[in-house]
Amino acid sequence: MGVDLDAFVSAHQGEWSRLEYLARHGSLSGSEADEILDLYQRVATHLSVVRSAAPDPSLVTYLSSLLARARTRSAGTRSVAWSDLRAFFTDTFPAALYRTRWWWILTAVTNLGAAVVIGWWFLSHPQFESSLMSPSEIDKLVNTDFEHYYTEFAASHFAALVWTHNAWLTAICIALGVLGVPVVYLLFDNVLNLGFMGAIMINHHRGALFFGLILPHGLLELTAVFVAGATGLRLFWAWIDPGPRARSGAIAEEGRSAMAVALGLVVVLAISGVIEAFVTPSPLPTWARITIGVLVEVAFIAYVFTVGRWACQRGATGDVAARDAGDTAPVVG
Repeated sequence: MGVDLDAFVSAHQGEWSRLEYLARHGSLSGSEADEILDLYQRVATHLSVVRSAAPDPSLVTYLSSLLARARTRSAGTRSVAWSDLRAFFTDTFPAALYRTRWWWILTAVTNLGAAVVIGWWFLSHPQFESSLMSPSEIDKLVNTDFEHYYTEFAASHFAALVWTHNAWLTAICIALGVLGVPVVYLLFDNVLNLGFMGAIMINHHRGALFFGLILPHGLLELTAVFVAGATGLRLFWAWIDPGPRARSGAIAEEGRSAMAVALGLVVVLAISGVIEAFVTPSPLPTWARITIGVLVEVAFIAYVFTVGRWACQRGATGDVAARDAGDTAPVVG
């Protein structure tokens, strides 16, 4: 069945213009609300006719976007309630973490293994320290700078500073995830610094100080970084191998889930920042400070593997609800 596209457009342009007007302007009266629903159904029929008989890409795109705007306008916008916030932390965020657990567990194991290898190499080749730092710089780092870093600023200011820096790092890992390589670079740079710093401190008999200051906040902080890196790499993999999904659909789905992870990690890193500012430099015994860090890390893992597992069993995937995901543009056949 053929359709004279020019005649079809001419015949229905008035209806499309009217629907566009109603979808864009002001609040709707009762009669206008009825009218927009009636026009929505008509234009949906027009789109179906165009797609089946005369699939002009530009017209399909125009009518699809018009219907999307009209649907949003007629349904109204949904305000965020406390129930949405609760659902985010009981369903969306933990489900995203649990569903991708093997990605970030593997990322954590790989990166920590790399940090150990880097640290061992520098310990086995101490002469390379001088190629990176002068003896005076090393002495200052080992004996003053490393420890004083945690008390250089007021605790509240330091917590905000650390939180901002780490949140930015995780956001970059996720935002650049689709490119793949930047995430690998950021993760490697992180473990390189960790391994090198640890090797210097241990080589100069300050290993106990190093682990005593790193572990209280570092367990949760590094976990958040590894989760962010794994989320970015998963987004990259959705682009490379979308599986049975369309590539655009796979990237959209994983991207929305990645944004949920990014938002949740803001809270996780805030907790880590508070520990780093108030617990790490505190006069508490080293064992007490490390115990606090271990307990917080165990709580996070328990949260993922209990709340996250329950959320997945209820059908949560880490993606937003269908009503918030938006419409999928029709594919011209």
